[in-house]
Amino acid sequence: MPNLKNQVILVTGGNRGQGIAIAEHLAALGARVVIGARTFENAKEAAESIGVDYAYPVELDVTKESHWRAAMNEIEDQFGRLDGLINNAGILKRKAFTELTIEEYQELINVNQLGVFLGMQTVIPLMEKQKKGSIVNNVSISAFAPIGYSSAYAATKAAVVAMSKSAAIELGPKGIRVNMIHPGGVETKMATQGEGVPEFYHSIPLGRIGQPVEIARAAAFLISDESSYCTGTEMVVDGGMTLGSANV
Repeated sequence: MPNLKNQVILVTGGNRGQGIAIAEHLAALGARVVIGARTFENAKEAAESIGVDYAYPVELDVTKESHWRAAMNEIEDQFGRLDGLINNAGILKRKAFTELTIEEYQELINVNQLGVFLGMQTVIPLMEKQKKGSIVNNVSISAFAPIGYSSAYAATKAAVVAMSKSAAIELGPKGIRVNMIHPGGVETKMATQGEGVPEFYHSIPLGRIGQPVEIARAAAFLISDESSYCTGTEMVVDGGMTLGSANV
């Protein structure tokens, strides 16, 4: 099990869904987790639920460069370093390709793609100064196995894969690793859209939808020194969904 004692790790979108599961798991492994959320109250509530000795809240709208810079200044003032960044914040819009508006496509780009770019770009100077850092981008199997009514979402996720790989090449000599997680279906409000778990998941090889803590375990491995020789790695956590149906 990864040892994250005294590691300072920022989790974006850390107040709900996969984000809070990741934050809780990292804290249980000894990390001091910085919870980033669009509103400070949401970040504070999540941090208090984990425990103020283990979690620290910051207001962070990932689409705003000013928020990133303010958050990094606060982290450096508070802790003096940042060991890891987990770019988890994201949104999903399912809509027919021909009905998708420019504004909706741009919103997906801003959160899912630009937000990751801004995050990596902002934390690099401090990690470079430390000569060490770990970045994990929570992507999606949609980057390489998209489903219908999600063309813009899939496009933003595929862009993050290419960006992550290129960054891994560039940042490796600086001691900074960049890795990716590709969750399949995970039981969160965003994924199920409040309609319950689709019957489809009974047909995948493991026969069920994933749980947020299972993504958290993958994040903990990739953010920690347990994965010290991994960069540009893509870890698929999908219960075998992309392999095909288990039904005979």
